Amino acid sequence: MTNEYYKDILDKNRAWVESKLNLDPDFFSKLADGQQPPLLWIGCADSRVPANEIIGAKPGEVFVHRNIANMVVHTDMNMLSVLDYAVNVLKVKDVIVCGHYGCGGVKTAMGNASVGLIDNWLRHIKDVYRFNKDQLNNIEDEHERFDRFVEINAREQVYNLAKTSIVQNAWANGQELYIHGWVYGVGTGLVNDLDVSLNSNDELDQVFQLEITQ
Repeated sequence: MTNEYYKDILDKNRAWVESKLNLDPDFFSKLADGQQPPLLWIGCADSRVPANEIIGAKPGEVFVHRNIANMVVHTDMNMLSVLDYAVNVLKVKDVIVCGHYGCGGVKTAMGNASVGLIDNWLRHIKDVYRFNKDQLNNIEDEHERFDRFVEINAREQVYNLAKTSIVQNAWANGQELYIHGWVYGVGTGLVNDLDVSLNSNDELDQVFQLEITQ
């Protein structure tokens, strides 16, 4: 069965190439010329949340970083490298942090079960719960509390992005850069705009506002 599935995905790749070339014979040669996407997407690794498809974007239009529960961890060199390249080389104008309802990482972080190595990653999500426990613990309905935690986590990651020296350097240099927070509904296909969009560090606590030397 595994061999059949593997062959099937190779066949689907060839069919996809053929379909693209039928529409535009230069489709892949134009992609090979380079990329200049206007958008960086930081999302969850969940297989149900494909960045390009959600917003109807074509190849080359979205630069993507995904991890469990769409986290912005300041010691994550993978995420920071993607962010640095997107901001300083590609000069993206918008960054979207997109969580999703029903996120397994967020759900697991709400409990006490040990699930292995990932426990160390989930601790960062547990910190978000700890910072917002009064609000969350006042929500009696478990499903509603779960959804609200997904939203809070996405908003928190927007602010975590704004705290990075990469983003604050861009703002100090007058670069146009907005950070937005979304949550995607797996069961509806619709995006919930959390109405958080930052384009300066003014909304950060003063201790996070870096004094950038020009």
